[in-house]
Amino acid sequence: MGALKDIRVIDLTRVLAGPFTTMTLGDLGADVIKVEPFGGDEARGFGPFKEGVSGYFENVNRGKRSIAVDLKHPTGRELLLDLIGKSDVLVENFRPGVMKKLGLDYETLQTRFPGLIYAACSGFGQTGPYARRGAYDMIIQGMGGIVSITGEPDRPPVRVGVSIGDIAAALYSCIGILTALFTRTQTGRGQLVDIGMMDCQVALLENAIARYDMTGSVPEPLGARHPSITPFQAVETRDGWIMIAAGNNVLWRRLCEVMGREDLVDDDRFRDNNLRTENHGELHEMLTGVFREGTSEDWLRRLDSAEIPCGPIQNVQQVVEDPQVLARDMIVKILHPIAGPLRVAGSPLKLSDTPPEVTRHAPALGEHTDQVLQTLLEASVDDLAQWRESGVIQ
Repeated sequence: MGALKDIRVIDLTRVLAGPFTTMTLGDLGADVIKVEPFGGDEARGFGPFKEGVSGYFENVNRGKRSIAVDLKHPTGRELLLDLIGKSDVLVENFRPGVMKKLGLDYETLQTRFPGLIYAACSGFGQTGPYARRGAYDMIIQGMGGIVSITGEPDRPPVRVGVSIGDIAAALYSCIGILTALFTRTQTGRGQLVDIGMMDCQVALLENAIARYDMTGSVPEPLGARHPSITPFQAVETRDGWIMIAAGNNVLWRRLCEVMGREDLVDDDRFRDNNLRTENHGELHEMLTGVFREGTSEDWLRRLDSAEIPCGPIQNVQQVVEDPQVLARDMIVKILHPIAGPLRVAGSPLKLSDTPPEVTRHAPALGEHTDQVLQTLLEASVDDLAQWRESGVIQ
């Protein structure tokens, strides 16, 4: 009964960016029909595994229905077209040109289904000199500039710890699809949502582009500090590391008081944020000298009492067990018929009237083939048997 309960999505995606997109739509109530080849989405073979069930696949395909259809078979293609005619959105993340070979590209489908919203997510989008190139998250992180500003100075390149190239593209795909659905209520027409992973990485460069444009200096890795706000960084304590964010002069004064270094408030090197950023090296040494005198727990307590933004650096186990995370239902248990109870991330979309629902496990390959074809296309038992014998469905 979510916000998208009347929306049906044909999901022709695989691996991560596309499946994350359709999973998010499914969490919001859309009926997502995942159309897979007979071998299945290759992510079904990615670990870790529990009782043969892929945790990777489970994490981004929950709540969907799976049908296994050979789209290269003329009858399989016609079945898909019939399903598209009963749907609102089609999402695919093939390399540009693949869908055209199947006769399933946007230009072809829009003439038959003018209300269809067609979302294409690829490495570089549908246009431009790189459009036909294949791409994976690692490649896009490198080409999109994210890797160049990630990690420690004068160290080897480091990727962002999550697949930010895929995830950013997935989230922008959702924004595009939801915008297109809203527009359709006004115009009655669907449209193409063309998302390039590299485009999304450029959009996420935030102030790096502004810094380059205004200063001519190429941004580089800075470790765990902010390029424009200081102190806004990780600091070492006696037994670990914590994060602090004194983003204005009021917080800077409070921090100096908590450290017992009131003399730094009016120090000519640190009077305002720009000066603190220019002299971050000297300031970092001072912070390190002070914070190493106490434990992380002690400093977090003192900083929090002074209302200075701060926090621990938590590992995944600590995040999964964090009381705030649990209170917000961001860790959800799903009962899988084979793997048993599995913990997955909940939806961060907290809607008062139409909250997302995360309850169903990811489908087995072709688990809903018969159900979908019978209920949506009124296929008979004989039809199913004939298609299965002919290699149209699995």
